[in-house]
Amino acid sequence: MTAALPSGLTVRPAELADAPAITAQMASYTTPLLGFPKHSYENVADYLRDPAIDLPTGSWLVHDGDELVGSATAVKVGNRAQVDLDVFAADPAVAAWLLATASAQAAELGRTAGLTDVLLHMGQLEQDGPMGRLLAEDGFTRSTSIHLMRIDHTGPTPAPEPPVGVKLQVGAPNDATRRAAHQVIAESFATQPGAVPRPYDEWVASRESRSAFDWSQLTVAELDGEAVGVRECSDHFLSSDNCNYIGRLGVLESARGRGLAKYLLRDQFARDAAAGRAGTTLHVDTNNPTPALGLYVSVGMHPIVVTHIWEKRLHLV
Repeated sequence: MTAALPSGLTVRPAELADAPAITAQMASYTTPLLGFPKHSYENVADYLRDPAIDLPTGSWLVHDGDELVGSATAVKVGNRAQVDLDVFAADPAVAAWLLATASAQAAELGRTAGLTDVLLHMGQLEQDGPMGRLLAEDGFTRSTSIHLMRIDHTGPTPAPEPPVGVKLQVGAPNDATRRAAHQVIAESFATQPGAVPRPYDEWVASRESRSAFDWSQLTVAELDGEAVGVRECSDHFLSSDNCNYIGRLGVLESARGRGLAKYLLRDQFARDAAAGRAGTTLHVDTNNPTPALGLYVSVGMHPIVVTHIWEKRLHLV
Protein backbone atom coordinates (compact mmCIF):
# COMPACT_ATOMS: atom_id res chain seq x y z
CA MET A 1 0.00 0.00 0.00
CA THR A 2 1.24 3.46 -0.90
CA ALA A 3 0.26 6.09 1.63
CA ALA A 4 1.35 9.65 2.32
CA LEU A 5 1.08 11.53 5.57
CA PRO A 6 -1.08 14.66 5.21
CA SER A 7 1.01 17.82 5.06
CA GLY A 8 1.48 19.81 8.23
CA LEU A 9 1.54 16.77 10.51
CA THR A 10 4.61 15.64 12.46
CA VAL A 11 5.78 12.20 13.55
CA ARG A 12 8.00 10.99 16.36
CA PRO A 13 8.48 7.77 18.38
CA ALA A 14 6.54 7.22 21.59
CA GLU A 15 8.04 7.44 25.08
CA LEU A 16 6.72 6.11 28.37
CA ALA A 17 5.87 9.68 29.37
CA ASP A 18 3.38 9.77 26.46
CA ALA A 19 1.14 7.16 28.10
CA PRO A 20 -1.48 9.69 29.36
CA ALA A 21 -1.72 11.37 25.95
CA ILE A 22 -1.93 8.03 24.11
CA THR A 23 -4.61 6.82 26.53
CA ALA A 24 -6.63 9.98 25.83
CA GLN A 25 -6.15 9.66 22.06
CA MET A 26 -7.21 6.02 22.09
CA ALA A 27 -10.25 6.96 24.19
CA SER A 28 -11.29 9.61 21.68
CA TYR A 29 -11.02 6.93 18.98
CA THR A 30 -12.80 4.04 20.71
CA THR A 31 -15.47 5.83 22.78
CA PRO A 32 -17.59 6.89 19.76
CA LEU A 33 -17.49 3.26 18.60
CA LEU A 34 -18.17 1.50 21.91
CA GLY A 35 -19.70 4.11 24.18
CA PHE A 36 -16.72 3.83 26.54
CA PRO A 37 -12.90 3.82 26.29
CA LYS A 38 -11.45 0.42 25.40
CA HIS A 39 -8.00 0.95 26.93
CA SER A 40 -7.09 1.94 30.48
CA TYR A 41 -4.06 4.04 31.36
CA GLU A 42 -2.44 0.99 33.03
CA ASN A 43 -2.96 -1.06 29.89
CA VAL A 44 -1.26 1.58 27.72
CA ALA A 45 1.60 2.30 30.14
CA ASP A 46 2.42 -1.37 30.68
CA TYR A 47 2.34 -2.00 26.94
CA LEU A 48 4.92 0.76 26.45
CA ARG A 49 7.06 -0.77 29.22
CA ASP A 50 7.05 -4.24 27.68
CA PRO A 51 10.63 -5.36 26.90
CA ALA A 52 9.44 -6.74 23.54
CA ILE A 53 8.73 -3.28 22.12
CA ASP A 54 11.52 -1.08 20.81
CA LEU A 55 9.92 2.35 21.08
CA PRO A 56 12.49 4.29 19.00
CA THR A 57 11.96 2.07 15.93
CA GLY A 58 8.61 0.37 16.54
CA SER A 59 6.28 3.19 17.58
CA TRP A 60 4.87 6.29 15.89
CA LEU A 61 2.93 9.27 17.21
CA VAL A 62 1.36 11.65 14.70
CA HIS A 63 0.64 15.19 15.86
CA ASP A 64 -1.35 18.04 14.34
CA GLY A 65 0.32 20.86 16.19
CA ASP A 66 0.07 19.88 19.85
CA GLU A 67 -2.80 17.45 19.28
CA LEU A 68 -2.06 13.72 19.09
CA VAL A 69 -4.14 12.42 16.16
CA GLY A 70 -2.65 8.99 15.50
CA SER A 71 -0.58 6.27 17.15
CA ALA A 72 0.80 2.91 16.06
CA THR A 73 3.22 0.18 17.09
CA ALA A 74 4.87 -2.86 15.50
CA VAL A 75 6.05 -5.51 17.96
CA LYS A 76 7.66 -8.91 17.37
CA VAL A 77 7.25 -11.11 20.45
CA GLY A 78 9.70 -13.90 21.27
CA ASN A 79 10.70 -16.28 18.49
CA ARG A 80 7.39 -16.18 16.64
CA ALA A 81 7.41 -15.36 12.93
CA GLN A 82 4.67 -12.82 13.67
CA VAL A 83 4.55 -9.07 14.23
CA ASP A 84 1.64 -7.52 16.10
CA LEU A 85 0.44 -4.19 14.73
CA ASP A 86 -1.73 -1.59 16.45
CA VAL A 87 -3.05 1.47 14.62
CA PHE A 88 -5.33 4.15 16.08
CA ALA A 89 -6.30 7.16 13.96
CA ALA A 90 -9.70 8.60 13.10
CA ASP A 91 -8.40 10.29 9.94
CA PRO A 92 -8.31 7.63 7.17
CA ALA A 93 -5.20 9.17 5.59
CA VAL A 94 -3.31 9.07 8.90
CA ALA A 95 -4.49 5.51 9.54
CA ALA A 96 -3.32 4.40 6.07
CA TRP A 97 0.11 5.99 6.56
CA LEU A 98 0.53 4.41 9.99
CA LEU A 99 -0.49 0.98 8.69
CA ALA A 100 1.97 1.21 5.79
CA THR A 101 4.77 2.43 8.07
CA ALA A 102 4.17 -0.22 10.72
CA SER A 103 4.00 -2.93 8.04
CA ALA A 104 7.34 -1.80 6.62
CA GLN A 105 8.89 -2.00 10.07
CA ALA A 106 7.40 -5.48 10.51
CA ALA A 107 9.22 -6.57 7.36
CA GLU A 108 12.46 -5.13 8.71
CA LEU A 109 11.98 -6.99 12.02
CA GLY A 110 11.49 -10.19 10.06
CA ARG A 111 14.62 -9.67 7.97
CA THR A 112 16.67 -8.86 11.07
CA ALA A 113 15.48 -12.13 12.61
CA GLY A 114 16.56 -14.02 9.47
CA LEU A 115 13.00 -14.94 8.47
CA THR A 116 11.85 -15.57 4.91
CA ASP A 117 8.32 -14.44 5.69
CA VAL A 118 6.45 -12.82 8.56
CA LEU A 119 2.80 -12.80 9.58
CA LEU A 120 1.25 -9.40 10.29
CA HIS A 121 -1.41 -9.57 13.00
CA MET A 122 -3.83 -6.73 13.82
CA GLY A 123 -7.14 -6.23 15.60
CA GLN A 124 -10.15 -4.16 14.47
CA LEU A 125 -13.14 -3.26 16.61
CA GLU A 126 -16.30 -4.78 15.16
CA GLN A 127 -17.90 -1.33 14.94
CA ASP A 128 -14.91 0.20 13.11
CA GLY A 129 -15.95 -0.26 9.49
CA PRO A 130 -13.34 2.12 7.99
CA MET A 131 -10.46 0.21 9.60
CA GLY A 132 -11.89 -3.10 8.36
CA ARG A 133 -12.08 -1.75 4.83
CA LEU A 134 -8.53 -0.36 5.03
CA LEU A 135 -7.17 -3.74 6.13
CA ALA A 136 -9.09 -5.60 3.42
CA GLU A 137 -7.86 -3.19 0.74
CA ASP A 138 -4.29 -3.75 1.91
CA GLY A 139 -4.54 -7.52 1.49
CA PHE A 140 -5.30 -8.56 5.07
CA THR A 141 -7.83 -11.34 5.69
CA ARG A 142 -9.92 -11.96 8.80
CA SER A 143 -8.76 -15.01 10.75
CA THR A 144 -10.75 -14.98 14.00
CA SER A 145 -12.48 -12.76 16.55
CA ILE A 146 -11.61 -11.99 20.16
CA HIS A 147 -14.40 -11.37 22.66
CA LEU A 148 -13.86 -9.35 25.83
CA MET A 149 -16.11 -11.17 28.30
CA ARG A 150 -17.43 -9.84 31.59
CA ILE A 151 -19.46 -10.96 34.58
CA ASP A 152 -20.86 -8.40 37.03
CA HIS A 153 -20.70 -8.87 40.79
CA THR A 154 -23.69 -7.36 42.58
CA GLY A 155 -23.23 -9.07 45.93
CA PRO A 156 -21.39 -11.84 47.75
CA THR A 157 -20.51 -14.85 45.60
CA PRO A 158 -20.06 -18.22 47.33
CA ALA A 159 -16.68 -19.88 46.94
CA PRO A 160 -16.94 -23.14 44.95
CA GLU A 161 -15.85 -26.54 46.15
CA PRO A 162 -12.65 -27.71 44.41
CA PRO A 163 -12.68 -30.83 42.24
CA VAL A 164 -11.47 -33.94 44.05
CA GLY A 165 -7.70 -33.90 44.50
CA VAL A 166 -7.27 -30.25 43.45
CA LYS A 167 -5.44 -27.66 45.55
CA LEU A 168 -4.63 -24.06 44.68
CA GLN A 169 -1.25 -22.41 45.06
CA VAL A 170 -2.21 -18.72 45.16
CA GLY A 171 0.83 -16.62 44.35
CA ALA A 172 4.11 -17.54 42.68
CA PRO A 173 6.84 -16.23 44.98
CA ASN A 174 9.64 -18.44 43.66
CA ASP A 175 11.23 -19.58 40.43
CA ALA A 176 10.00 -23.16 40.73
CA THR A 177 6.34 -22.13 40.90
CA ARG A 178 6.74 -19.69 38.03
CA ARG A 179 8.41 -22.31 35.86
CA ALA A 180 5.62 -24.78 36.61
CA ALA A 181 3.04 -22.14 35.64
CA HIS A 182 4.88 -21.28 32.43
CA GLN A 183 5.04 -24.95 31.45
CA VAL A 184 1.29 -25.38 32.02
CA ILE A 185 0.56 -22.32 29.88
CA ALA A 186 2.88 -23.55 27.11
CA GLU A 187 1.26 -27.00 27.03
CA SER A 188 -2.30 -25.69 27.42
CA PHE A 189 -1.97 -23.35 24.44
CA ALA A 190 0.29 -25.55 22.29
CA THR A 191 -2.40 -25.87 19.58
CA GLN A 192 -2.83 -22.06 19.38
CA PRO A 193 0.40 -20.70 17.84
CA GLY A 194 -0.50 -17.07 18.53
CA ALA A 195 -1.15 -17.79 22.21
CA VAL A 196 1.99 -19.77 23.05
CA PRO A 197 3.89 -17.85 25.76
CA ARG A 198 7.27 -16.25 25.27
CA PRO A 199 10.38 -18.18 26.32
CA TYR A 200 10.55 -18.36 30.12
CA ASP A 201 13.05 -15.54 30.77
CA GLU A 202 11.22 -13.18 28.39
CA TRP A 203 7.88 -14.15 29.94
CA VAL A 204 9.13 -13.34 33.43
CA ALA A 205 10.64 -10.03 32.27
CA SER A 206 7.39 -9.01 30.59
CA ARG A 207 5.40 -9.68 33.77
CA GLU A 208 7.86 -7.86 35.98
CA SER A 209 7.71 -4.81 33.70
CA ARG A 210 3.97 -4.38 34.38
CA SER A 211 2.72 -2.01 37.06
CA ALA A 212 -0.68 -3.73 37.11
CA PHE A 213 0.69 -7.21 37.84
CA ASP A 214 2.57 -8.90 40.64
CA TRP A 215 3.29 -12.55 41.28
CA SER A 216 0.60 -12.79 43.97
CA GLN A 217 -1.91 -12.66 41.07
CA LEU A 218 -0.68 -15.93 39.53
CA THR A 219 -2.46 -19.08 40.73
CA VAL A 220 -1.38 -22.67 40.03
CA ALA A 221 -3.88 -25.52 40.36
CA GLU A 222 -2.35 -28.80 41.45
CA LEU A 223 -3.97 -32.21 40.96
CA ASP A 224 -2.49 -34.84 43.26
CA GLY A 225 0.58 -32.63 43.65
CA GLU A 226 1.14 -31.96 39.93
CA ALA A 227 0.67 -28.51 38.34
CA VAL A 228 -2.18 -28.87 35.84
CA GLY A 229 -3.87 -25.46 35.68
CA VAL A 230 -2.98 -21.76 35.73
CA ARG A 231 -4.93 -18.56 36.31
CA GLU A 232 -3.09 -15.27 35.77
CA CYS A 233 -4.80 -12.03 36.78
CA SER A 234 -3.95 -8.34 36.67
CA ASP A 235 -5.28 -4.90 37.61
CA HIS A 236 -5.33 -3.51 34.06
CA PHE A 237 -9.06 -2.70 34.36
CA LEU A 238 -9.09 -1.79 38.04
CA SER A 239 -8.87 2.01 37.87
CA SER A 240 -11.08 2.32 34.79
CA ASP A 241 -13.79 -0.28 35.53
CA ASN A 242 -13.13 -1.61 39.05
CA CYS A 243 -12.78 -5.04 37.42
CA ASN A 244 -10.28 -7.83 37.78
CA TYR A 245 -8.80 -9.13 34.52
CA ILE A 246 -7.95 -12.79 33.90
CA GLY A 247 -5.16 -12.65 31.36
CA ARG A 248 -4.56 -16.40 31.15
CA LEU A 249 -6.62 -19.44 32.10
CA GLY A 250 -5.15 -22.77 31.06
CA VAL A 251 -5.67 -26.43 31.98
CA LEU A 252 -3.57 -29.32 30.72
CA GLU A 253 -5.38 -31.63 28.32
CA SER A 254 -4.78 -34.56 30.67
CA ALA A 255 -6.69 -32.78 33.45
CA ARG A 256 -9.66 -31.58 31.43
CA GLY A 257 -13.16 -32.92 31.97
CA ARG A 258 -12.98 -32.54 35.76
CA GLY A 259 -14.55 -29.10 35.99
CA LEU A 260 -11.20 -27.48 36.78
CA ALA A 261 -11.58 -24.51 34.42
CA LYS A 262 -15.04 -23.70 35.83
CA TYR A 263 -13.66 -24.02 39.34
CA LEU A 264 -10.81 -21.60 38.60
CA LEU A 265 -13.29 -19.11 37.15
CA ARG A 266 -15.83 -19.35 39.97
CA ASP A 267 -13.11 -19.20 42.59
CA GLN A 268 -11.86 -15.93 41.05
CA PHE A 269 -15.42 -14.55 40.86
CA ALA A 270 -15.82 -15.20 44.58
CA ARG A 271 -12.49 -13.54 45.38
CA ASP A 272 -13.31 -10.51 43.21
CA ALA A 273 -16.78 -10.08 44.71
CA ALA A 274 -15.30 -10.30 48.23
CA ALA A 275 -12.74 -7.63 47.26
CA GLY A 276 -15.52 -5.28 46.11
CA ARG A 277 -14.79 -5.57 42.41
CA ALA A 278 -17.65 -4.60 40.10
CA GLY A 279 -16.85 -7.49 37.79
CA THR A 280 -14.36 -9.92 36.28
CA THR A 281 -13.21 -9.76 32.65
CA LEU A 282 -11.17 -11.84 30.22
CA HIS A 283 -10.54 -12.26 26.48
CA VAL A 284 -11.42 -15.38 24.49
CA ASP A 285 -10.50 -16.36 20.92
CA THR A 286 -13.58 -17.69 19.13
CA ASN A 287 -11.30 -20.05 17.15
CA ASN A 288 -9.99 -21.62 20.35
CA PRO A 289 -9.84 -25.40 19.73
CA THR A 290 -11.36 -25.97 23.17
CA PRO A 291 -15.00 -24.87 23.71
CA ALA A 292 -13.79 -21.85 25.67
CA LEU A 293 -16.49 -19.38 24.62
CA GLY A 294 -19.22 -21.79 25.71
CA LEU A 295 -17.40 -22.31 29.00
CA TYR A 296 -17.41 -18.61 29.82
CA VAL A 297 -21.04 -18.16 28.82
CA SER A 298 -21.99 -21.15 31.00
CA VAL A 299 -20.61 -19.44 34.12
CA GLY A 300 -22.51 -16.21 33.45
CA MET A 301 -20.06 -14.14 31.40
CA HIS A 302 -21.15 -12.14 28.34
CA PRO A 303 -19.26 -10.33 25.54
CA ILE A 304 -18.93 -6.56 25.83
CA VAL A 305 -16.35 -5.91 23.07
CA VAL A 306 -15.72 -7.89 19.86
CA THR A 307 -12.42 -7.43 18.03
CA HIS A 308 -11.84 -8.98 14.61
CA ILE A 309 -8.32 -10.27 13.99
CA TRP A 310 -6.79 -9.67 10.57
CA GLU A 311 -3.63 -11.27 9.18
CA LYS A 312 -1.36 -10.77 6.19
CA ARG A 313 1.73 -12.75 5.27
CA LEU A 314 4.72 -10.80 3.97
CA HIS A 315 7.27 -12.71 1.88
CA LEU A 316 10.67 -11.18 2.52
CA VAL A 317 12.75 -12.82 -0.21
